[in-house]
Amino acid sequence: MDPEGLRAARMRAHRPTDPASGVVAARHMTATQSQEFTSGRWALAVRSTGSPALADVDAAFERGERIRSWTQRGTVHILDPHDLGWMRGITPGRQLRQAAGVHRRLGIDDDVLARAESAVRPVLRGDNRLTRREVGTVLTDAGIDATGMRANLILVALCLRRLVVLGPVVPREGAPSREQYVVAADEWVEDATAPADPLAEILVRYLRGHGPAGLADFRWWAGLPLGLARSALDGAGTRVTEVEEGLFAEAAGTSATAGDSGAAAPEDAAAPDVVALPAFDEYYLSYADRTVAASPRLVAAIGPGPNGAVAPVLVTGGRVVGTWKHALAVDRHHLALVVGTVEVQLDEASVAAALARYVEFLAGGRPPQASERSPGPGRPGLSCAQFSLPARRQAGRDGHPTGPD
Repeated sequence: MDPEGLRAARMRAHRPTDPASGVVAARHMTATQSQEFTSGRWALAVRSTGSPALADVDAAFERGERIRSWTQRGTVHILDPHDLGWMRGITPGRQLRQAAGVHRRLGIDDDVLARAESAVRPVLRGDNRLTRREVGTVLTDAGIDATGMRANLILVALCLRRLVVLGPVVPREGAPSREQYVVAADEWVEDATAPADPLAEILVRYLRGHGPAGLADFRWWAGLPLGLARSALDGAGTRVTEVEEGLFAEAAGTSATAGDSGAAAPEDAAAPDVVALPAFDEYYLSYADRTVAASPRLVAAIGPGPNGAVAPVLVTGGRVVGTWKHALAVDRHHLALVVGTVEVQLDEASVAAALARYVEFLAGGRPPQASERSPGPGRPGLSCAQFSLPARRQAGRDGHPTGPD
């Protein structure tokens, strides 16, 4: 499969140009990376029908239709709560072992975690919910050091030990919230019937939302060793098809989630020319080889960088062609949109439409009002697609643009 064909197939699987209902979109992706919470919510919104606003996505968390937890690679993901039970049977032990070194350095041992469980469990009983700061207070009152990194590391461990999850969004006046309440897992997660072979299931589900992909891609995404990845492929049997040597997809007609055909969506003639995907988006990040979607030069600009950051990206025709960024002020609903590195000439109206959709997402699903826009420097508000596109660079001998960023 040539790179263009592979990008097109993956774009259809990811569905940013052919969205599904919000519930189906979350289940279709299985686990959506979201250590940057606003980005994770936009990743689901851009794949959902009806142009849902941030408040709509947050309402799904309040209804218990979505949760966030550390499902793989020591990274927090958004998922359908029905999937948490069987997924937790695959990855938590490995994640806890990976965290063992830093736990030892900070004195977080089994005794500390057992005491933390004993302190937090009764406080959450009865559908109670705590902010992270309140969890820290509960730990401190129990005589547990919750300073520095310790409180967050203990919280992650309690998630991996199946005690808590991140649930409803904590309200925040005047700006999008970035925090979720900590809630009891056994009260917020109603486990569905576990699949007969969880390893095979997670591979099939990965390919459904991300394929075609290779075992190296699946291993990276799931955080599994090669042996387990091969076992997943063996267990999947005829549910997976090898589209070419080493490249796999979910087989046509495979039983799928209710409301989800299980097959990649067809081409949509009305799909937007440019899609603005968030930081850490699955379309770019969830593969071992990201040069299928972006040139090596652009991969270096997007990340992951030394601090682990991954930039939001602009996508056209399945190809990642540029970056963009936004900044929400701490106490003001302020959006600054800036287009960064761009490798091809883009239609400014298409870029403006893609970024305006993000503004509407933050603004509540409506076009931003004039009073919310930022007509000049220094005035906070909502700034809709105020950007300039860099001039197109000349291509070098390798076909990639040359010259300074």
